[in-house]
Amino acid sequence: QSLRRTSDDVKTSVLDDFKQTLHFPPATCTFEELADGSRTGAQITLHGYLGTRRDASKTLTFTELRDMKLASTTQLVSSLASTSDAGVPAHEALRRLTTHSPVTVTGTLQTRKAPQKSSGHASGLITSAEMRVESIVSLNAFPEDIIMVPETVFQADQRHLQIRNEPSLREALRFRSKAAHIIRDELCGKHDFIEIETPLLFKSTPEGAREFLVPTRVPGMAYALPQSPQQYKQILMASGIPRYMQIAKCFRDEDLRADRQPEFTQVDLEMAFASGEDVMQTVESVVRRLWVEMLDQRDMPEPFPRMSYHEAMSKYGSDKPDLRLGSEIHRVEYMLPVDLINKIGPLSSPAVDVLKIPISEDPSATMTFVNTFMVSPAAQPFINNPHGQPGIFVIDSRKPLQGMQVFGFEAAEQVEQLLSLEDGDLVVLQARPNAPFSGGSTPIGNLRLALYKAAVAQGLLSPPTGFAFTWITDFPLFSPTTDSEPGQGGAAGIASTHHPFTSPKTPADVDLLLTDPLSVVADHYDLVVNGVELGGGSRRIHNAEMQKFILQDILKISNARLEAFPHLLEALRAGCPPHAGLALGFDRLIAVMLGKESVRDVIAFPKTGRGEDAMVKSPTRMTEGQLETYHLRLRQGK
Repeated sequence: QSLRRTSDDVKTSVLDDFKQTLHFPPATCTFEELADGSRTGAQITLHGYLGTRRDASKTLTFTELRDMKLASTTQLVSSLASTSDAGVPAHEALRRLTTHSPVTVTGTLQTRKAPQKSSGHASGLITSAEMRVESIVSLNAFPEDIIMVPETVFQADQRHLQIRNEPSLREALRFRSKAAHIIRDELCGKHDFIEIETPLLFKSTPEGAREFLVPTRVPGMAYALPQSPQQYKQILMASGIPRYMQIAKCFRDEDLRADRQPEFTQVDLEMAFASGEDVMQTVESVVRRLWVEMLDQRDMPEPFPRMSYHEAMSKYGSDKPDLRLGSEIHRVEYMLPVDLINKIGPLSSPAVDVLKIPISEDPSATMTFVNTFMVSPAAQPFINNPHGQPGIFVIDSRKPLQGMQVFGFEAAEQVEQLLSLEDGDLVVLQARPNAPFSGGSTPIGNLRLALYKAAVAQGLLSPPTGFAFTWITDFPLFSPTTDSEPGQGGAAGIASTHHPFTSPKTPADVDLLLTDPLSVVADHYDLVVNGVELGGGSRRIHNAEMQKFILQDILKISNARLEAFPHLLEALRAGCPPHAGLALGFDRLIAVMLGKESVRDVIAFPKTGRGEDAMVKSPTRMTEGQLETYHLRLRQGK
C-alpha cells in the first residue's frame, strides 16, 4: 500500500505540474523591442529559455534569458531585498530552475549598465535594459543529466539538441525557409506558375534509379514512392496547365554520398508551349534573385555562360566543372613521341590529355606535395587506373628540358608554350580511350579536383571563392549501360542519359535515332555552379507515338515494362503541347549558397550514410503482424 501511495503521489505531482503549464501569460513584446527604451519602467512579460545564472548572494541573482528564436538575450535580475513577499517564490523558483528550461517571466523593465562580458550562449545580448523579476513560470524543466554548452558536440541520435545548440543549423533552416518563399514568389508571383501537389504514392516505372516500394494489403500489390514528379508534371501539361511548379519530396533507393539522401527535395517546374531556352531563362531569373537577395551578389552574369557537354568533358574532365580552378585540359597525343605514348598506358592509339596546376613557385615544394599525395588514399584510384597511371612532372628550370626529358625536345617545347609553364608548376599527363565521352567525368578530370583539394588542404593553394555559373548543354541522348548503371533495363545495351522522356535536339538528331543512337544529342541542360550540379532539365517528347518508339524500338524495353507507361502515353496522345522543364536540387542549392560541404547540414532531420534516421531509429524491422497484413514473407536467413 505504501508503494502504491507513493506511485499515486508521483502521478498526482506530474498532473499538477502539467496543469500549471496549460495557461500562461502571453508575451507582451519581443526582445528586440526592449532596446529602444520606450518600455523602461513598464511591466512586461517575456517567453524564452533560461541561460547562465550567477548568484551574487543569497538575495541577489542574475540570469540570462534567451528568446524563443535563441537569437537575442536579456538579463533578469531577482532580488529578495527589493521585492514584496509575493516576489519571494519567484526568486526561489528562479534559483531552482535549470539552465535551458523554457519559462515565461513577468517583471519590470529597467535600464542597465553594459556588462563586461557574457556567456558563450548570450547571442544578440541586449545591454541597455534588463528585467527585474516579479513572477516566473517554468513550462518544462531541462534535465540536469544533459550537459549543453557551446562546445558540446551532440551525435546524430540527439538531432534536437544539435539544432538547439548550433546556431549555424538553425540559421541554415531559416535561410532554407526564406529561399523557398523567394522561389515561390518568383515563379508563381512573377512568372504565372501554378503550384500543384502531385501524389507520393505512385507506381513502379523504369526511369533509371531504384525505387522504394510501399506494399498494400492487396496481395502482391505495391505503390512506389516517386523518384521525381516527372510523369505527373507531363500529364499536367496535357491537362491544360500552362506552367506548373512545386517544391517536391522525391525518393531514390541508391548509394548515399555527401550530396545524396534517400529522400530529398527538389524545385520542380514544367512549362507548356515552351522550349529549353524558355526554361533556362526562367530558372536564371530564380537563381539570380536568390543570390542577389540572400547573398547580396550584385555581379551575377546575364545570361549565364553556356558550355556543351563535349567541351566540358574535354576542357575540365567533368560534366559539372568548377570553373574557378582554371587548369584546362588539352589533348596532346599529336605532339608526343610514339615511344612516350606507349609508356604511359596499355591502350593502343589513345587520346592523351595534359593539364598544369600552379602548386608553388618552388619546385622542391611541389615535388614534396606530389610525393605526399601519391602515397595518400586519395591517389589510389588514379594509380590503379586500368588505362594507365598518370604521368606527373614538376617544372624545374634547373633540369634538362625543365624536368620534361621524356617528352623530347620538340614536344617539351610545344607543351611549355601550350601551358605557359613556370617553375614549380605541376604537369599531369593521362591516357584515355580515343572514343566519344560518356559518363560524368574522366580520370584526369577527377585527378584535377583531387590535386586541388589536397593542395588547398596543405595551404599551397587558396580555397576558390565566388560563384561560377554555367549551363552544360548538348548531352548525348543515350549512354552505354554498365553493371552499375543499368538505366531503364532495356535490351539495347544503351540507356537514356537523363530520362527516357527527353527529346532529341534537332531534326538531324531525330534521323540519327535509326542509324547511330549513341551520337544523338539531347535537348538536355544542367545548371552547374562551383562543380556542383544544381539541377537539370530537358525538352520532353510530347508525341505519344514518338515516346513509344523511343521506349520500344530504341531502348528495347520489354512489353511488360512498357505496360508501366500507358497513363503517360494516353496523356500525350490527347493533343499534349510541346513542353520543357527542369528540377533544381533544393538541398544542394541551399548547401552551395551557404558553403556547406554536405546537404545534411541544411536538412532538419537528414538520414545518415547508411540511410537511417538516428534520431527516431528508422527504418525499423517489420513485425510478424505487419508482414502478415501486407502478405509478405522474409526469405530464410535474411
